[in-house]
Amino acid sequence: MGDAPGPDRAVPAVARLWPVGVHPLVLRAWEPPATPYGPGHRGVDLAAAPGDPVRAVAAGRVAFAGRVAGRGVLSVDLAGTGTPPLRTTYEPVRASVRTGDTVRPGQVLGVLEPSAAHCAGSCLHWGLRRGETYLDPLSVLPPWLLRVGPSRLLPVEGVPLP
Repeated sequence: MGDAPGPDRAVPAVARLWPVGVHPLVLRAWEPPATPYGPGHRGVDLAAAPGDPVRAVAAGRVAFAGRVAGRGVLSVDLAGTGTPPLRTTYEPVRASVRTGDTVRPGQVLGVLEPSAAHCAGSCLHWGLRRGETYLDPLSVLPPWLLRVGPSRLLPVEGVPLP
């Protein structure tokens, strides 16, 4: 029997990289709607240029690769994330994978298409949901990927010098 979906259920940090770039600028954050059909932003917009590669953030299976309302849309069900699985969505993307393909973390799924319909400039709209519940896609990223700024080395105590 599968796990029941719910908005308060923990989202595992299964991603190992951003879908575009190394640490893209978040142009618009996730804004959950108050009601299922209410206003909100059911994903995050990440700064990216047309032609940039869009990568799978984690292992999974392509649930959909096609066009919706004239835009390229990809959905990937993430492996090992329960029933129903977490599903990441990416748009606008010209897919290089097909529905049913198995993908590995970092695999190129396609390239960002030009589109002024969603962002003022160019962006990737990245979404996450479990069943019918939309979730913050940044929650699948581990904390070390979300940090900004340089790494800092701390002193090591109790280690003899050579």
